Amino acid sequence: MSVDVDPADWRRCAAATGLLQIFNEAGVIESADVLVAQRLTALAKEPDERVALAIAFVVRAVRGGSVCVELASVPAQIDMADLPWPEPGPWLAAVAASPLLSSPAVLHLEEGLLYFDRYWLEERQVAADVLALAQPRPQGQLPDVARLFPAGYDEQRRVAEVALSHGLTVLTGGPGTGKTTTVARLLALLAEQAELDGKPRLRIALAAPTGKAAARLQEAVQAEIGELEPADSARLAGLRATTLHRLLGSRHDTSSRFRHHRLNRLPHDVIVVDETSMVSLTMMARLIEAVRPDARLLLVGDPDQLASVDAGAVLADLVEGLSARAATPVAKLVRSHRFGASIGALAQAIRVGDTDRAIDVLNAGGEHIEWVNTDEPTGIMRGVLVPHALRLREAAVLGDGPAALATLEEHRLLCAHRHGPHGVTYWNRQVERWVAEETEAPNWAAWYVGRPLLVTANDYGLRLYNGDTGVTVLRDGVLRAVMAGAGGLVEFGIGRLADIETMHAMTIHKSQGSQAAEVTVLLPPEDSRLLTRELLYTAITRAQTKVRVVGSAEQLAAAVAHRAVRATGLSRRLREDCARTERRQ
Repeated sequence: MSVDVDPADWRRCAAATGLLQIFNEAGVIESADVLVAQRLTALAKEPDERVALAIAFVVRAVRGGSVCVELASVPAQIDMADLPWPEPGPWLAAVAASPLLSSPAVLHLEEGLLYFDRYWLEERQVAADVLALAQPRPQGQLPDVARLFPAGYDEQRRVAEVALSHGLTVLTGGPGTGKTTTVARLLALLAEQAELDGKPRLRIALAAPTGKAAARLQEAVQAEIGELEPADSARLAGLRATTLHRLLGSRHDTSSRFRHHRLNRLPHDVIVVDETSMVSLTMMARLIEAVRPDARLLLVGDPDQLASVDAGAVLADLVEGLSARAATPVAKLVRSHRFGASIGALAQAIRVGDTDRAIDVLNAGGEHIEWVNTDEPTGIMRGVLVPHALRLREAAVLGDGPAALATLEEHRLLCAHRHGPHGVTYWNRQVERWVAEETEAPNWAAWYVGRPLLVTANDYGLRLYNGDTGVTVLRDGVLRAVMAGAGGLVEFGIGRLADIETMHAMTIHKSQGSQAAEVTVLLPPEDSRLLTRELLYTAITRAQTKVRVVGSAEQLAAAVAHRAVRATGLSRRLREDCARTERRQ
């Protein structure tokens, strides 16, 4: 088999030999996969190159967000029949016999799934902790559920009934289905129940994976609390949302361990986690081990959105694995209250994989939907992006931080890629050039008036967190950064900010946990591996009032047809426990 190999390609491993070399040169595995496989087999004195190839595929799987890999299905997934694939049975047997599976194990093979030790342990731990929390528990003295969930709140009342009878509740639903309303009223219900039982005031934690999601959660919950009766509002006064990292207590010596853990549990009676689809397996393991056995954990999110950037698809696994239980802790909200009918219809068509319906909705257009069916987006993009950037600059020149932040939320350009002609780097720079042409401002400066900002890493000293947004404004001739964090509006000198990106455009992954009045979605090429149903659904549902899709029918069809499937064993573990319980009964 002859393969053209670019020796300068960073994915190419010059030290690869045997099967690793063949699969590396075919572009199936990358240099990082090869190097890890070579290192582990060398340490274990494992001579079988089939084992090395299996390890490379585990590394590849984790890079793609999976927790493990099913070796028997890899050839069909790759769909390159001319490669010298090992026979599935002997391949699995070779792996099973490897010293890498001996104590202390580096790999684990279970039900045909091959794991690295870390993820195998975390998956087993999460399954055990979830099942312990999900058990039905005594309800105590029940408050009047109908008072907070009257007629018209039927879906929400079902959530309340689940939450009152379980330590763990998984609340799912698409954008605008009333998840935050349900959370606020449920917290009021639990606070009233604690009062009826003669317990002290509930210690409640609100958390989300990113600072932006935490800020949105706090704002939305506080708004809902303000609509409740005075007694309920008083019971929930002072609630603040934070990031999961800050809730668990970040440590300076490690990024994967926290101050709160199984031997030092969180003090809270009720913990609410929003945007749970963004939570990785590792973070869920750290969270759930820190929850007190008698506390309540409410996981809120949309399992149809993109999964976490890191390995795992925990929310989707929980929904699938726990829904089969007779007394299931999973509750779903269906009816959307946010969108115009057209955006809701488009989101639903994408969610269920109905390409024809999605195209029909886009073709119909209307007040809330615009489809720019083009392969050359420059003209339409300039007409959309420049006016918004100029409005942002105008507020910033006037030094009006709140107005600048409000303008920032009016529109968002979402891209799948970071680089290339469909990526955020290209479009951020393009907007800066266009604004410079319109205003005669220099376009070479990294910092300028009206620069939209995105925090890309947690800064615990400044209390800024990954996902926080802001704008540079002019104060007495000096540039200042006005940031919208989880704690509200804060202002800094620009020299104090480190991990910051320009945000005229942002990736769809980064947009999770946020929303904007109007969203423009730039579809990547049809052959992009990022172009998936989950990606498009996530992008569409960031819009509050209008969504603009820029791309061809072929790009749209490719997105709707392609699922982002992650290999995990968590849902299987949860289902098997349910089956064992039913057999015992």
